[in-house]
Amino acid sequence: MFFWTGDAMKKVMVLGCVLAVLGGTLVRAAGFEHFVTRRADKLMDGTEEYRFISFNIPNLHYVEDHLPFTETNPWRLPDEFEITDALTAIRQMGGQAARVYTLSVRKADDDPAIPRHVLAPGKFNEEAFRALDKVLEVANETGVRIIIPFVDNWVWWGGIAEYAGFRGKPKEQFWTDPQIIADFKKTIAYVIDRTNTYTGVKYKDDKAVLAWETGNELQCPPAWTHEIADYIKQLDSNHLVVDGFFSSVLRDESIDAPMVDVVTTHHYPRRAQEMIDQVKANRAKSKGKKPYFVGEFGFVETDGVRELLDTVIADGTSGALIWSLRFRSRDGGFYWHSEPFGGDRYKAYHWPGFDSGAAYDERNLLALMRQKAYEIQGVPAPKLAAPQPPHLLLIEDAAAISWRGSAGAASYIVERAPKQDGPWAAVGSDISDAAIPYRPLFSDSKARVGKSYFYRVKAQNTGGISGPSNVVGPVVVRRLTLVDEMRDFSRVHEHEGVALETGSTRNAKEDMDRVKATGQASLVYQVPAPISVCRVYAFLSQDGTSVTFRRSSGGQDFRKLSGRRHDYFSGEGEYGYFRPVLFEARFDGGDSRFVKIELTGAVQISRVEIAYGGS
Repeated sequence: MFFWTGDAMKKVMVLGCVLAVLGGTLVRAAGFEHFVTRRADKLMDGTEEYRFISFNIPNLHYVEDHLPFTETNPWRLPDEFEITDALTAIRQMGGQAARVYTLSVRKADDDPAIPRHVLAPGKFNEEAFRALDKVLEVANETGVRIIIPFVDNWVWWGGIAEYAGFRGKPKEQFWTDPQIIADFKKTIAYVIDRTNTYTGVKYKDDKAVLAWETGNELQCPPAWTHEIADYIKQLDSNHLVVDGFFSSVLRDESIDAPMVDVVTTHHYPRRAQEMIDQVKANRAKSKGKKPYFVGEFGFVETDGVRELLDTVIADGTSGALIWSLRFRSRDGGFYWHSEPFGGDRYKAYHWPGFDSGAAYDERNLLALMRQKAYEIQGVPAPKLAAPQPPHLLLIEDAAAISWRGSAGAASYIVERAPKQDGPWAAVGSDISDAAIPYRPLFSDSKARVGKSYFYRVKAQNTGGISGPSNVVGPVVVRRLTLVDEMRDFSRVHEHEGVALETGSTRNAKEDMDRVKATGQASLVYQVPAPISVCRVYAFLSQDGTSVTFRRSSGGQDFRKLSGRRHDYFSGEGEYGYFRPVLFEARFDGGDSRFVKIELTGAVQISRVEIAYGGS
C-alpha cells in the first residue's frame, strides 16, 4: 500500500503545478525556483534531492535527420512545435531532465546550406543559437532541465577535428595547443554569456540549464579537463560542470578534479549484466564524493533496462539517460534515426511507442521508462490524459494527407465531410503517425473522382480522444492514386525476381520497407481505370542500375514506355547513404490499366505511386 508522506505529497503538488501535461495539456510554467546544485554526492533542487530517469534528445536543438526522399540537405533547425513536442513527451514520461548533443562546428567541405553553430574561431551562427534559445524557453515552460555538452569528440556534427582544422592543425592538438584551446574558450564564453532572444535571460542565469558538460565522449587528458572546467566556473558560478570524458568506468582524475561537479559514464554493452556491474562499481567509487549519473546507455533488451534502472534507483545514483528520443516533425510524422551501432535493429524511440518499434519493444520500454521516472522521484505515475487536438496540414491531394501530431497520441482518426460543418464520417481509424518515415500519413482510398471533401483529424490514446483538429478543404479529387509502401506484395498484380528488404534503413534514408531486385526483376500493377502517371522511388547502391516501364491495356502485351529520372543524391555523408532516384513515366492517354516496372542491377524500390482515373 502507498502511504502519502509529506515529501511525497509536496512532490506531487509541484509536478501538478509545473504541468498539467500528463497527457497532452500543456500549462505554461513560470520557470524553475532553484539552480540545481550539489551536496557531497547528491544533486539538489533547493532542499530536495534531484534525481531523474529520462532520455538523450540529440537533435532537440539541431536536426540531422530531415530525410524526405527528395530532400538533399538532412540538416535543419527545429521549430517551436518540434521542441515543444519533444519536451512535452519527456514530461508525460515523468522526465525531469534531457541531454542534447553538442554544438555543431563548420566542416571544411560543408555545403553552405548546412547550418552550424560554430562557423570559425569566435564566429557563430545566430539563427542556430536562436533554436537553442527556444529550447531553453520551452524547457522553462515544461519543467525539463537541459544538459548541454560543448564539443564532440567524433565526426558526426563537427568537433575537435574542426576546431584544430580552423588553424591547419591535426585534431590531437585540440587538447594541448594554446591557440586551439583559446578558440574553444571563445565558444564557451559566447554560450555562457549569451542572452536568450526569447526570454531576455542570460544562459548563465537560466535555471533550465541543469549543467554544462565539457563535451561528448571526449578522449581528453586530465589537464585539459581541469583547465576547461576551471574556465567554465570563472564565467558561471550558478551551474554545475559535468566531465565529458568517455568511459564506462570512472577515472580517479575526474572524481578528484576540484572544478568538476558531476561525473558520468556511457554504456553500450554486449550483455546487460556487464553494464549493471559497471554502474554499481562507479556508484561505489563516487559515493560520498560527487554526484554520478549514467549519461548514455542503450541497445539492450527491456529486461536489461529494467535491471539497470532498478540498480540506479536502489543505490543512490543521481540519474540515467537512455539513448535516445526523437520527436515529431513539423511536416508530419516523426524524425527517425537508425543507430549505426544498434545492430540494424535499434532506432530512436518515439513516444508513446508504436508497432513500427516492435523489433526493439518500443511500447513496453517507454512504459517502463515512465514508471521508473516517477519511481525515482518517490511518486506514483499518474494516468495519461487524452491528447490535445492535432493540426492538419494543407492537403493538395486526398492520397497525401498529413498532420502535426499530439504528444502522447498513440493513433488518429481521420474524418471527412461534404461540407465544412459536416456531417463527419471516419474514413480512417487507428492511423499511426509513426508507421511510414517521411511520407504522407494517410491516403483516402474511399475518395471519388470529381468530388470535393473537407477533412479533420482526432488524436487518441489510453486516456481518451482529443477534440477535432482544424478543418482543411475543400479538397477536389481530380484522380485516384494507388500507393504501395512495399511492406508486402499485396498491392502487386505479379512479381518476379524480387524480395522484401528491411535492413540498412539508415542508408535508405530510414525507409524500413523496400523491395530489392534479386535477378531479372519486375513488378506488375493493375488499376481499375486508365493510368496517367507512374512514379517509382528507388535507391541505387551502384552504377549501371535502372528502372524502366512498360504499359498494357489487358495485362498480356506490354509496350515500352519512355520515362524520366530525377536524381536527389547529395553524397554518402557519414552514414553511407544510397543514391535516391525518382523514376517517372507519363502515359499520355490510352487505356493502359497495367504497368510493368522492370529493375536492372542493384535496385531497391522504396515506394510506388500510380495515378489513374480522372484528369
